[in-house]
Amino acid sequence: MKISSGQIVLLTGASGGLGTYMARAFAARGTNLMLVAYPGIGLEDLRRDVEKMGVKAVCLAADLREPEQRSLVVERTLKEFGRIDILVNNAGVEYTSVYGDLPVQTVEDILNVNLRAPMVLTHMVLPDMLKRKSGFILNMSSLAGKSPPAYQEPYGASKAGLIAFTSAFRATYRGSGVSASVICPGFVEAGIYTRLKETTGYSAPPLLGTSQPEKVVRAVMRAIEKDYPEIIISKYPFRPLLAFIALFPAAGEWLLRQTGAHAFFGRVAAAQAKNKSAA
Repeated sequence: MKISSGQIVLLTGASGGLGTYMARAFAARGTNLMLVAYPGIGLEDLRRDVEKMGVKAVCLAADLREPEQRSLVVERTLKEFGRIDILVNNAGVEYTSVYGDLPVQTVEDILNVNLRAPMVLTHMVLPDMLKRKSGFILNMSSLAGKSPPAYQEPYGASKAGLIAFTSAFRATYRGSGVSASVICPGFVEAGIYTRLKETTGYSAPPLLGTSQPEKVVRAVMRAIEKDYPEIIISKYPFRPLLAFIALFPAAGEWLLRQTGAHAFFGRVAAAQAKNKSAA
């Protein structure tokens, strides 16, 4: 689907990390934007920034954990713009912890925002897209959905589910004019990773490295315009490791430990638990 001036983009997670980069990239293409985030800090500033680029932008603080808030997002977008051409499911929450120490409500919150909300929002915007035979769903997953690290059970499960959802959706609606892609970044110098680094002082393992947010945004635009099923973004090639894990699960499990991902999140979990107990 060609991204062109005048299209309507509904972007969740708009004011956090990657969302701001995506908002500006879409505005540079001339698209109008519904900017959604929670609790909405920075949304109004972002709206003003993108409107300076000559597009219309509306901001809305909405808690995607709540079903009525998901409905509100779609209803408000349609009221303001009349249609939705591209839905970008970018909102996500993460909490690094020993799984047994997580409150059940935190597990449910992660699944609700990261997986349930994208699926429900897609379900809501789909009928009109099918009627117009035009529309695109861009789902922001993670390498954690391809090879989940320790201390990330709910996050990894939600991101894996998003990958599976995208694959099935593409197969179901092939030839309809409506399609979907999923983006799977590793550590990105924005958003969740930046917050983890700032709060704990730990950096990504050298064997995994980090990517710049601009690289992710370019992948988003490419996935939409080329209708790619999936794009993985990481500093170093990651698909060979994923293929090895699929072919040799036991050896792959050992190899994944050597990347340092499990150890990194273990240190983060310990640091966050310490910070919480000291608060």
